[in-house]
Amino acid sequence: MLDIVAAAQEPDGYLYTARTMNPQRPHSWAGSRRWEKVEDLSHEFYNLGHMVEGAIAHYQSTGSRKFLDIAIRYADCVCREIGLQEGQTARVPGHQIAEMALAKLYTVTGDAKYLQQAKFFLDQRGRTEARSSYNQSHLPILEQDEAVGHAVRAMYMYSGIADVAALTGDTAYVAAIDRIWENIVSKKLYLTGGVGATSRGEAFGRNYELPNASAYCETCAAIGNVYLNQRLFLLHGESKYIDVLERTLYNGLISGVSLDGGRFFYPNPLASNGGYQRQAWFGCACCPSNICRFLPSLPGYVYACRDNDLYINLFMGGKADIDLKSVKVSLSQQTAYPWGGCSDITVNPQKEARFNLKIRIPGWVKNQPVPSDLYHYSDDLTPSWSVCLNGEVLAERPQGDSDGYYSIDRRWKKGDVVSICFDMPVRTVQANDQVRADRGLTAIQRGPIVYCAEQCDNDLDVLNCRLLPRAGFEQRRLYFHQSATDHALWESDTDKGKTDNSYPLLEIDTQALLPDGPEQAVTLRLIPYFAWAHRQTGSMTVWLKQ
Repeated sequence: MLDIVAAAQEPDGYLYTARTMNPQRPHSWAGSRRWEKVEDLSHEFYNLGHMVEGAIAHYQSTGSRKFLDIAIRYADCVCREIGLQEGQTARVPGHQIAEMALAKLYTVTGDAKYLQQAKFFLDQRGRTEARSSYNQSHLPILEQDEAVGHAVRAMYMYSGIADVAALTGDTAYVAAIDRIWENIVSKKLYLTGGVGATSRGEAFGRNYELPNASAYCETCAAIGNVYLNQRLFLLHGESKYIDVLERTLYNGLISGVSLDGGRFFYPNPLASNGGYQRQAWFGCACCPSNICRFLPSLPGYVYACRDNDLYINLFMGGKADIDLKSVKVSLSQQTAYPWGGCSDITVNPQKEARFNLKIRIPGWVKNQPVPSDLYHYSDDLTPSWSVCLNGEVLAERPQGDSDGYYSIDRRWKKGDVVSICFDMPVRTVQANDQVRADRGLTAIQRGPIVYCAEQCDNDLDVLNCRLLPRAGFEQRRLYFHQSATDHALWESDTDKGKTDNSYPLLEIDTQALLPDGPEQAVTLRLIPYFAWAHRQTGSMTVWLKQ
């Protein structure tokens, strides 16, 4: 395949087959000459960005430069032709991602021109012919303070700003991306971690505009939300960014792919009357391919390190080898998360050494659904949690440091075991009253998982259910079964399928307005939001009437 890609590349490195295959009559979106429509429809820089990302992944996985050198030749072509010098053209990407990719190419190659080009693309935003909030070119970067326009373009660009801010130390860039992130988490973030309120332009809405049935929440935008929050964590070292990342990961991102991996969502609404169905493919297939490239990268989000600080960010079973400043450390994690709150982490340093293990205390266990007042828990519960070392309790309900982590700074030896336990009661959540779409509504969450009600589990229109005050919650186990002809969920006391295909089902007391009579008491079943739309069509909702 790479032989074919290399053969398509023009002598100076340009690689855009929409023009190369028919230079006399290129597609109308491509324009009559290079870069003519790159700020609009041609996607020349966008394609460069994805190719560079793919080439770096290939290089890091295989050690081969075969793909990397192709990508570098195209990147070099762009660096030569795009700029403010004589003979160059000043253009910015119409669809962002080249900024992220070029910053990454700098970290891989050490060649500063790629970082400079990434910063050029950002510095020139709002200064070229492109002037539209749709692709965030309405204002120069340093004047922007609100998330606007096409949500995928936005999240890729914001991630690029965070990259350039971190790699250059530009304090103005840091301030700009901090302002935009604050706007997102306090006014434009769905409970599922999704972003993008409207199908009009696949875009962010106004502040607090978060409709449910018409929510767009594109899968690619959720992936972009993970990218942004990971980068801001790496920049600032605070757990609140991983809190947002985790919420997105377990809800509004993984909902974009079916449990069998073969069907996909483009939008991910929070309510439906039955009109949404997962698809095997799309004409514009960015979401399936994006989630397929994202999932294998997931191990890179679990841990992080800086000098002799080792961060435990996500609770996922597995093993990792991490190089700290003073010692190489092997970690082995066993966990029931996200269905259970307990995790055991075995620490094996190459030699006995002192370093600081920093454990994230998730916001949800500290009564903070998100790091803002956009959502709050509406019950009076106070979950407990504890941290133990080799069987001895170090702290119960530890507040942790100001960065949101609980630190264990000690001399570690092979076989040390840290045990973390978070209480996981079922919680009720309400939105800030300025979110008009959620007034008078309550959502259900357990740990990091947002739940929803689906008609096929309840034999009624779940949009007509009303949550009773002080409703009781009962947990049961739900199993997912997949065969060539059947996708089914069932409750069982025995394992009819594999245990890794199961998760807790919730049952709550509600009232339902039935078509042929007054309200009557019903027991409502809820499943994790990410698992909806696997069976027959029908209504679904995350938010329940009170």
